[in-house]
Amino acid sequence: MQEHGIKMGRDALFDLLSANNLLVRNRKRKVTTTNSFHWLRKYPNLIRDFVPVAPNQLWVSDITYWKIKSGHVYISFVTDVFSHKIVGYHVAETLESVETIKALKMALSDIYSDPASCFELIHHSDRGVQYCQHNYVKLLKDNKVKISMTENGDPLENAVAERINGIMKDEYLLDKTVKDIKQAKRVLKEVVSLYNEDRPHNSIENHVPNYVHESKLVTKKLWNNYYKRRDVIETVDC
Repeated sequence: MQEHGIKMGRDALFDLLSANNLLVRNRKRKVTTTNSFHWLRKYPNLIRDFVPVAPNQLWVSDITYWKIKSGHVYISFVTDVFSHKIVGYHVAETLESVETIKALKMALSDIYSDPASCFELIHHSDRGVQYCQHNYVKLLKDNKVKISMTENGDPLENAVAERINGIMKDEYLLDKTVKDIKQAKRVLKEVVSLYNEDRPHNSIENHVPNYVHESKLVTKKLWNNYYKRRDVIETVDC
């Protein structure tokens, strides 16, 4: 709209989308991916009021499910908050922590060439057993990554990760017909590349994640106000 010289406020935009039935309705969550009722150590939230000013200062992680023809599969994402780039991902048929670790290893592989960049990196997640598991925590500590976790069930404590889950499922995966895990891996690789390289975000001045990540461009949000929970999921990234 900005490229075509059209000026419209957020409220007017969503009224227009609603009038034309273009808003995406809330999905009914049927699959639980987080089990925080366990004996493993849980870590405090380190990122309240923390705003990264460069890539690889704050990563957020989360797990979501994806319904395919053979059943449900589970996707682990690791996202850089500064650039909104998905830096690690993995899809598997189970919720075992060994699968989640693969997404983290992918993310870490990109910064092994510059070990110093890990020293100020914070990894933030929910308190799910996958993120508290010994091998996952050890991998973070071995790479001198600080560990941060949510402290309650409020999705705003891990808002960027929740937002990425919604974008990937609603905008990229919802209309894909996938028959098995092998095809799911291939499709996920394609859509993550498309997201990182082609999807602009209002939260990074309508740039795409890869460009902001590689250029370390400091951006500002075009919209600063946030809505509370609504009956529909907003279709424009905030």
